[in-house]
Amino acid sequence: MEIALLKDDEFQQFRAWLHKTAGISLSPAKKPLVSGRLAKRLKHYKLPSYGEYFRLITQSSGSDELQIALDLLTTNETYFFREPKHFEFLSKEVLPHARPGQPFRLWSAASSSGEEPYTLAMTLAEGLGSMQWEIVASDISSRVLEKARTGHYSLDRTEGIPKHMLVKYCLKGTGSQEGTFLIDRTLRSKVQFMQINLNNALPRIGEFDVIFLRNVMIYFDMDTKREVVSRMMPYLKSGGYFFVSHSESLNGISDSLELVKPSVYRKP
Repeated sequence: MEIALLKDDEFQQFRAWLHKTAGISLSPAKKPLVSGRLAKRLKHYKLPSYGEYFRLITQSSGSDELQIALDLLTTNETYFFREPKHFEFLSKEVLPHARPGQPFRLWSAASSSGEEPYTLAMTLAEGLGSMQWEIVASDISSRVLEKARTGHYSLDRTEGIPKHMLVKYCLKGTGSQEGTFLIDRTLRSKVQFMQINLNNALPRIGEFDVIFLRNVMIYFDMDTKREVVSRMMPYLKSGGYFFVSHSESLNGISDSLELVKPSVYRKP
């Protein structure tokens, strides 16, 4: 069965739905991405058009297919120790001042398939020694969270992980698991994965010493950025740090944080 082309009006339907649901603003240049990622779902249901698929996902209340479509359109590339200067700053400037006697809490708020929160887990394990710590890792996509919880990755994903951490925290697969590695169980137990849509009211997950919100705001328009950051501010402790990616800035988005250095902010 030949899949029809994604028409402009159908693309506009998906754009409007994705913005309303996830706050993501798709540029016209993303039309091939939408077409490519959803084509296999049209084949699966033997549907003649993207318009028919849109009707399927929006007219079925509580549809599993709605979540599948959302997962396909919101999953982005990530890797271990991405933008390494942030982890250096965390190790040298933040962790040495962690207060003993209370758990150090960190929120990885766009955790994708787990590479960022596990990078943070290695960094905290190295920097905090015997002190208690915990990580909440959230994403809008249930599919990538499922993958992240396993802590199981292909060996070609190890690039960027420092050698001593690779040896200490990553178990190389053998036999049927050859070519893969598993994040150490103790490390995995300290990371709690949760499905959270940053564009909705946030669940009660407590306050954090550090929040990472990296490589997600590039998909939001200015109003959505302001709303998301404002929604997250009560969750950051006074004196806590807020990280965005090197290609992002909170300029014009929030005045409740002070710039420490490019892409690193602190709550007074």
